[in-house]
Amino acid sequence: MAWFLYLLECSDGSVYTGIATDVAARFDKHVSGTGARYTRSRKPVRILASFELADRSSASSAEYWVKRLAPADKRALAAGGLTLQSVLPVVAIDTVDEDGEDAG
Repeated sequence: MAWFLYLLECSDGSVYTGIATDVAARFDKHVSGTGARYTRSRKPVRILASFELADRSSASSAEYWVKRLAPADKRALAAGGLTLQSVLPVVAIDTVDEDGEDAG
């Protein structure tokens, strides 16, 4: 099952980073106030980006590193100015390419 790393823009201008198997359903949870504690007080406005990863382990590892980025770098990642691979350490993170093949 594929997992996704996603970036949300919140009402206070911050960028929330999370992982899920269904980004749209998880976004709805955040909006309804039943998602993460962070988004309960900073309502999500929109999904900035999502990145498909091969499994939960890869998604969790990517989330760990992306959460440490400056907000400007998270926005650059969402806009395509940075790639997910460029912000992760050299250790192997299994990503999935556009054809659904393991690109890791």
